[in-house]
Amino acid sequence: MRATATFTVKAFVPTELKPGPAVSTALPVGVATMEKHYEGEATGRSATLFTSAFDQTTGVGTYIAMESFDGSLHGRQGSFNFAHSATTSGNDRTAEFFTIVPSSGTGELAGIVGAGGMAVEVDGTHRIWFDYQLG
Repeated sequence: MRATATFTVKAFVPTELKPGPAVSTALPVGVATMEKHYEGEATGRSATLFTSAFDQTTGVGTYIAMESFDGSLHGRQGSFNFAHSATTSGNDRTAEFFTIVPSSGTGELAGIVGAGGMAVEVDGTHRIWFDYQLG
């Protein structure tokens, strides 16, 4: 099944966490926490650990995120984890990865497996989709 939704970022909080030992690169690595809210066939909220190497000036970089979602897919209540990453050169998304973490589902989403994706539209709308099965 495919569940689609839009989401908004309600909080983005950079942390002081730094990888060690210190290694100097042209793009420093940063870690933040995020809270997102979802509306559509996927409804709910998520807590995210967000890691990136990104240049704010040029918009070039890569991120890796681990999200814990709590809500519903097509009306089925529960929670699960999913991971995603992508690279951008300023106005695109490449090298994308998106997976639902096996064995992470609870409630009516227990046994969830699958993948998905994300897109940012020209007007700034953030879209997400989950291609999933319940086992």
